[in-house]
Amino acid sequence: MTQHGLWASYGGTADVALAVVLAAAAACVAYAGIRLPLQARLRRPSRKATLLMLVTWLIAIAAMLGCESLYVLHVLHEHLGGHVGSANPITPVTVIGVGVIAFAVALMHSSRGWRIALGSGIIAALAAPWIFELPFDLIIMARTYPAVPPDPAAYRVLFFAPLFAVEITTLALLTVSPVMRLTRTTFWCFAAMLAVFAVWSLDGFAYPSAPAPIALNIVSKILGLLTGLSMFLPDRALRSAQSSDRKPATAAWTTVM
Repeated sequence: MTQHGLWASYGGTADVALAVVLAAAAACVAYAGIRLPLQARLRRPSRKATLLMLVTWLIAIAAMLGCESLYVLHVLHEHLGGHVGSANPITPVTVIGVGVIAFAVALMHSSRGWRIALGSGIIAALAAPWIFELPFDLIIMARTYPAVPPDPAAYRVLFFAPLFAVEITTLALLTVSPVMRLTRTTFWCFAAMLAVFAVWSLDGFAYPSAPAPIALNIVSKILGLLTGLSMFLPDRALRSAQSSDRKPATAAWTTVM
């Protein structure tokens, strides 16, 4: 097991097994996209449900910040601080991508009014990075390094449990936007991201400190962001299909009249 700072690479048969699982998941998601007729709109929550979601989201963020502070303090106390806050070459990609998504979604839906446009842009920007991060964290969670004494498993739970809560509650906020829906492009972008994860797994899913894992990390992060963006694209194809469906009916009604 080769150590690369924040998590340890997969090795032996584990990397191949992970690659097979991720490739199978990518194939299933891609097939689901093929089976999707055109789009799937999720039911929007009520005002009370939306308020509850926002409160839960804020509590999850507060819990994450508190637990991460405890984690970092203990790591420093154990003289493992050299591994905390390691440079991450992917952060600029995330920051730029989030900004582009917020601006693009707000611009695309400006005709719906500034509240819907701005709100949808913010929700898209908040949720898009977690589309990548949720499966990514599931992959590296058990292999984070260094192991924190006296109970490495407990400290992993301390770090990741509130993080998963933030990820899930943030993704749940997608349902608040009236312009969000799942499309074939959404499924295919997510499937492509999982496929890149599978290729990365063949390299042990190594920490991005070398050109290959850095490139794979960047590509998969961009695909995750595109997955989020695809949920907010204007559906011209649907409007065209609906218009085509109405024309025969209109013609038939005119004939009857």
